[in-house]
Amino acid sequence: MTTTHASPEPDSDDLTALGYRPQLKRSLGSFASFAAGFSFVSILTTIFQLFGLGFSFGGPAFFWTWPVVYAGQLLVALCFAELAARYPISGAIYQWSRRLGGEVLGWFGGWFMILAQIVTASAAAIALQVVLPTVWSGFQIIGDDPSLTSSSGAANAVLLGSVLLVLTTGINCIGVHWMGRINAIGVTCEIVGVIAVIGALAAHARRGPQVVLDTGQAGAAATGSLGYLSAFIVSGLMAAYVMVGFGSAGELAEETRNPRRVAPRTIRLALTVSAVGGGLMLLTALMAAPSLGDELATGGLPYVLSSVLGSFWGKVLLVDVAVAIFVCTLAIQTACSRLIFSMARDRRLPFSTQLAHVSRTGTPMLPSIVIGLACIAVLGVNVGNPAIFATLASVCIVLIYLAYLSVTGPMLVARIRGTWPKKDDARDAEGREVFTLGRWGLAVNVGAVLFGAFMVINLAWPRPEIYDPAGTSTLLQWAGPLIVVVAVVGGALCFPRRRPHPVPVLVPGRAVPEGL
Repeated sequence: MTTTHASPEPDSDDLTALGYRPQLKRSLGSFASFAAGFSFVSILTTIFQLFGLGFSFGGPAFFWTWPVVYAGQLLVALCFAELAARYPISGAIYQWSRRLGGEVLGWFGGWFMILAQIVTASAAAIALQVVLPTVWSGFQIIGDDPSLTSSSGAANAVLLGSVLLVLTTGINCIGVHWMGRINAIGVTCEIVGVIAVIGALAAHARRGPQVVLDTGQAGAAATGSLGYLSAFIVSGLMAAYVMVGFGSAGELAEETRNPRRVAPRTIRLALTVSAVGGGLMLLTALMAAPSLGDELATGGLPYVLSSVLGSFWGKVLLVDVAVAIFVCTLAIQTACSRLIFSMARDRRLPFSTQLAHVSRTGTPMLPSIVIGLACIAVLGVNVGNPAIFATLASVCIVLIYLAYLSVTGPMLVARIRGTWPKKDDARDAEGREVFTLGRWGLAVNVGAVLFGAFMVINLAWPRPEIYDPAGTSTLLQWAGPLIVVVAVVGGALCFPRRRPHPVPVLVPGRAVPEGL
C-alpha cells in the first residue's frame, strides 16, 4: 500500500527510537529554526539596553570582550551542535544533561533553565518601557515619568510587559506554525534594523576603528590590584548577558523538519550571526559617538543613535527595537514551554499529565500559560523595587551558564571515559553523516567547561558596582551567590522523590502504550 505522508517518517523514526511518540507538528524549516536562536539572543534589544554597562566599566576597549565571549560560547555551541545531531528532542538542555549525567543532573539543568528563562522573558518584556513611550507619549498610560526607576514608570513597564506577555502566550497557544512565521518576520525586521544601524553609524563616524584600543575611559573598576584587567573583566558581563539562548533551535527540534541536520547548523549560525552583527554595532557606535565620556556611559547606544539619526529616523529604529523585543520575548517563552513539556512528559514535574498534554493546535498550551503568568508575577517585583528586579534579571544569567555547564561537564566526563560520542549514532535515519567534532572534540569540550566555569564565577562575583551601585543593600551585592544557593536548595526540595515511570521505547508497527 502506498503511504500518503509527505516525508516526516525519518524524523519520526528518530524520535521513536529515542523512546517518544511523535506528538508535536513538524512545521519549522531552517530559517525558522535559526530565527528561534537569533531572536533569543536579540542583539538589537540587548545591545540597545546594555551598551552603556560595558562602556562605563571598560571604556572603548571593552569592545574586545565581545570576541572573547563569542569564542568561549562558540565552544559551548559546538558541543550543543554535536548533541543536537544525536538527540533531536524538545527540552534540549534537560534531555542532553540527563542522558549524559543522569536524572539528578538532568533535573537541575532543566530547573536552572526554567527559572532563568522565566526571569529573562520578564526582563525582555519590561524593555518595552524604554522604547514605546519614547516613540509616542501615549504609551505612558500610568503617570507621566517614563523612567523605569520612578513609581509611574515602573508601573507602566509592568502594564506594557504584561500586555506583551498576553500576546506571546496567545501566539504560543495557537500553534508553532504561527509562532514560527511571526518570529521569522520579526527576525527579518531585526536583521534589517541591525544592518541599518551599522550603516548609519559607519556613515557618521567621527573617529577610526583604532578607538577600540583606548583604555583611558575605564571606570572605577580599573583602580583595583589588576589595573585595567579588572575593568575589562567586569565590562565583559555585557557580552555575557547578550550571548545566551543560541541553543533554542535544539528546544524546537521535535517541531523542525530534518532536525538532526538543521538544528546543529542553526545553533552555530544563530550565535555567529549575532556575534558578527553585534560586534559591528559596537565598533561603529564607538566610532560615531559624539563623545567618549560620561554621556556615552549613561546614554549608551540610544544616545549615539539620537545624535546620528535625528528624531524621525530614531523613532523608526525604536519601532524596530520594539519588534525585536516582541520576538525575543516570544522566543524565550516558546523555548521554556518546550522545556517544561519535555520534563513533564518524563513525569519530572508536578501536574505532569496536564503539562505534557498536546492540544489540537499541536502545541503544549498549558506550559505557555503557566510561563506567561509566572513572568507577569516576576514583573510585579519592578513596581516594589526596580533595583531588585534589575539585580534578579542580571543574576538569572548565572543560572543559564550553570545549565550549560550541566551539559558540557558530563559530556567531558563521558568523552574522557570513551563513552561519547557513540559510533553507532553518527548517521541519521537516512544514512547520512551528522555533525561531529571528531578529533577536536576533547579540546573543544575542555575549553567549553573552563569558559563556563569562569563565567559563572565572574557573573556571580559580589561586585557592588554591578549589583548594588547605589550602595543601599549588602544583600543586593551578594545576590549572585545567594540566588544560586536558593536555586540549588529549591531544586533539591522540588526534586521528584519517586523514580520516574520508565518511558518505554516504542517499536514502529506496535501499539503505543497507554499514557505515553
